[in-house]
Amino acid sequence: MSAAQRLAAPGPAQPARSVRARDLLIVDDHPIVLQGFRLLAEEAGIARVHEARDIVAAYRTFHRHRPGVVVTDLSFRDGGLSGLSLIRRIRALEPEARILALSMHRDPVIVARVLECGALGFVLKDTPAAAFLEALEAVANGRSYLPHDIAIEIAMLNAGAHDLPLANLSSREMQILVLIGKGKPYDEIAEILTLNYRSVVNATATLRSKLGVGSMAELMQIAASQARTRP
Repeated sequence: MSAAQRLAAPGPAQPARSVRARDLLIVDDHPIVLQGFRLLAEEAGIARVHEARDIVAAYRTFHRHRPGVVVTDLSFRDGGLSGLSLIRRIRALEPEARILALSMHRDPVIVARVLECGALGFVLKDTPAAAFLEALEAVANGRSYLPHDIAIEIAMLNAGAHDLPLANLSSREMQILVLIGKGKPYDEIAEILTLNYRSVVNATATLRSKLGVGSMAELMQIAASQARTRP
């Protein structure tokens, strides 16, 4: 059963966990996921649940309703990590916004970027309902939330941050770095990301500059290490 199906399907009968939030905005482009999170939120006692299927609608909904908590996926059908852009835009509009990010992938570099953009918490989409409600309750109360194992991975990442400034990369640059690490040639990267060949070449030069590496071989080593953390 997929993560979306687990969220939408009823689980064993358990006492509903109460979450103190007047309303909630859920942002995801999969209807079954929206349905699952809506049911969980309503069971937790949240009276109003707003929904959006893309970041433009999400920003407009936030601007209009100013919900107490935002729960957003990171990846949408545009193929990028536009959820990061949404988090930044919401926090620019409302610095005290309380945001919980979701993803199918546990890449600690991406999770670190989520926190840097202003989200209070992060959970995986296959998180059990009880843990999701725990995360939602923490964020609703202004507390940070990370799964323990991911928190350890981020701490290890931060320990070497001065040697490898990955946090300075844009989401597109990170995608290109990972594809390089997977052995993809420039023309295939361009096709996968719907870019032209020259854009990929230029982005590779930018990666070398930002990461402070002098050769393509050094960049490949870094890229390969990042590719191992991605599906």
